Amino acid sequence: MRKAAKKPFDPQGFLDSVGPGKVNLKFRTGQSVFAQGDVADKVFYIQKGKVKLIVVSQEGKEAVVAILGSGQFFGEGCLNGQSVRIATTKAMEACEITAITKKAMVAALQREPKFSQLFMAYLLTRNNRIEEDLIDQLFNSSERRLARLLLLLANFGKDESPQPIDTKISQETLAEMIGTTRSRVSFFMNKFRKLGFISYNGKIEVHTSLLHAVLHDKPELKRDE
Repeated sequence: MRKAAKKPFDPQGFLDSVGPGKVNLKFRTGQSVFAQGDVADKVFYIQKGKVKLIVVSQEGKEAVVAILGSGQFFGEGCLNGQSVRIATTKAMEACEITAITKKAMVAALQREPKFSQLFMAYLLTRNNRIEEDLIDQLFNSSERRLARLLLLLANFGKDESPQPIDTKISQETLAEMIGTTRSRVSFFMNKFRKLGFISYNGKIEVHTSLLHAVLHDKPELKRDE
């Protein structure tokens, strides 16, 4: 009797399903997934919703260092010897997240080349984003940094079409991410609206004209503060 052919491994199916070392979790808006200093023993994959990564200094000052959405991983530092969390992660809206133990994640990466390729592609994309953020912080004005952040949040530059930005992302959060004050962000947002780069209608709509202004170094976006 012939053995049934083994089904090819489906990386997305692996992430979407529960099983040994994997559970699906739900989080309310504002609920912590993990806190800075917690034991790092799991990798998380966002099925639905958005989370923000927050770092707190010794003086108690908070900074939002990333906003992640569906299809992205976080907490992967545990795979590289990180024993405790170096950031706090909170849900920005109702979230559905798959938690994968370090052991299950390592086993899947070693056993399944397709999953390794998917995860490696994610890590390379994330690393490129971090490098771009650093360059942006070092060489661009806060106005240009805000413009770039809005474009990223609206999905410009990806295969999917641009999306409205949920207004639950406050001006305080935007200010923390680009290293400036809320009042400066408010000033720039009003300026962008007057120039037709963005519009408000319950959500922030980012227009293609903002992308053109950034790419072509338009004088409307100043390089210096």
